[in-house]
Amino acid sequence: MKRICLFPGSFDPFTKGHEVVVVKALTLFDEVIIAIGVNSKKTYLFDLDKRVQHIESLFFSSPNVTVNTYQKLTTEFCKEVGANFIVRGLRDSKDFEYEKSIAHMNAELSGIETVFLLTAQKYGAINASIVREIYRNNASIDPFVTNSKLLV
Repeated sequence: MKRICLFPGSFDPFTKGHEVVVVKALTLFDEVIIAIGVNSKKTYLFDLDKRVQHIESLFFSSPNVTVNTYQKLTTEFCKEVGANFIVRGLRDSKDFEYEKSIAHMNAELSGIETVFLLTAQKYGAINASIVREIYRNNASIDPFVTNSKLLV
């Protein structure tokens, strides 16, 4: 049985911390699906198509990484694409506490287990909200986002 995981998020933007999580997931799974969730009630800073192109550019040489968008429950999308695991990245214990309850709910709803992967310690302080604020104030986000020029 092929081990397929879904790495869901808004990825507004996809940071170097997210990259580390995907690279680690590739050592555990046969296929990694990066899934950009779309919430019509949420306002995003970076355009959806540019986020998709940006992430695809980072993993263009990895045929076992794909990028998709979805607008439904994550567990429903997992079933649709055949993912048997959800991967979530953690920076600290606060992330774990938040993600743990979601993982329990997802497992209860679908039986799909969540695997937590730590990002690299050097990227532990990177937070997409802070990166967006840096960008809004016309400062460079290059230290936090690989190939950030593709987003604008």
